Amino acid sequence: MITVNEWAGAAARNNAEWCDAVCRAHGLAGELREGIWSSARRTPPLYPDAVSLAPEVAAADLVARIDTASPGCSVKDSFACLDLGPLGFEVLFEAQWIHRPADKPVPEALAQDVTWEPLKDAGSLPAWETAWNGGEEGEGLFRPALLDGNSTFLAGRSEGRIVAGAIASRSASVVGVSNLFSSADEESAWAGVLAEVARLWPGVPVVGYESGDSLDAAVRQGFTPIGPLRVWLHTA
Repeated sequence: MITVNEWAGAAARNNAEWCDAVCRAHGLAGELREGIWSSARRTPPLYPDAVSLAPEVAAADLVARIDTASPGCSVKDSFACLDLGPLGFEVLFEAQWIHRPADKPVPEALAQDVTWEPLKDAGSLPAWETAWNGGEEGEGLFRPALLDGNSTFLAGRSEGRIVAGAIASRSASVVGVSNLFSSADEESAWAGVLAEVARLWPGVPVVGYESGDSLDAAVRQGFTPIGPLRVWLHTA
């Protein structure tokens, strides 16, 4: 019997809702049933074709709902408990869900010359995506429709230029932070993002997932790792 931290379950659900929003912005209809979010058609780059929302999900049932014939098919195993190897998948990466309580004080901004605010219009999305993409012009992964839902694109600007950012997605009980980036250091970006999240959604816990140095930076800003996840890529 696998015991799941309740916040890990909330984080997985929040992340699945964000994946669904991205898909719908691209004209793809996702489906949420029986502990699985899935898209029958291939999802946009970097986004999974299915997300498990309960540890007891059957691997074969999950895989039957997605298009494994298309290159790049992937699955987010939210509790790192599925064995997808026999079904033609290999582990792409592993990470940890993270949680920051609502009552934890907001960290002080580390980069005083960076000002943070939400994007106000779709015209700012290309510049945001370019900054997120390391300075290379984006290909429209993030569509204007995403600005009309429960997601907020946060931008940290210095001298008018976007130098850091993240996406905050509000769900029933948490705010999920994803796609965090910075041209300086992630710890400074976390401080700015957390201040904005606290301003926009006071009293709401923050969740997400990170690994490696990015996980260390999040922990230094008050997050706690709460459970493993695993992303599988179909390679057969």
